[in-house]
Amino acid sequence: MAALLLRHVGRHCLRAHFSLQFCIRNAVPLGTTAKEEMEWFWNKNTGLNCPVSPRVTIYSWSLPMAMAICHHSTGTTLSAGASLFGMSALLLPGNFEFYLELVKSLCLGPALIHTAKFALVFPLMYHTWNGIPQLYQSGSGVVVLVLTVLSSVGLAPI
Repeated sequence: MAALLLRHVGRHCLRAHFSLQFCIRNAVPLGTTAKEEMEWFWNKNTGLNCPVSPRVTIYSWSLPMAMAICHHSTGTTLSAGASLFGMSALLLPGNFEFYLELVKSLCLGPALIHTAKFALVFPLMYHTWNGIPQLYQSGSGVVVLVLTVLSSVGLAPI
């Protein structure tokens, strides 16, 4: 059944692709060009005194708004990082120990290593603490920020 449906759709698409009459028959003349549409849009918005991006100019920035944006960005970053780590584990030659020894052989120094560890653990801790509803609703979000910094500083030396 699925093969028949696929064959029918394929034939229909091929006929539509190679038939000039089909293309002309289904063509709809455009009433306006894109340039005319853009001119109409900007003339209307200018006449109404509409700002280009109202959420930036109308709303004042607050800590919960900035924290929500950071929560989304850390979630995206963590997801991308986990995906890249998994793909690299599958595609790169060698094993984890090989790359760990490679990093150790670079002699980067403890300050740079701890800074890198802090940079890796900070988004994870922020996303974790900010995802707990009781902490997020506890006030202005300062508790989340304090817990994030303290737990990041505590986990970085490990």
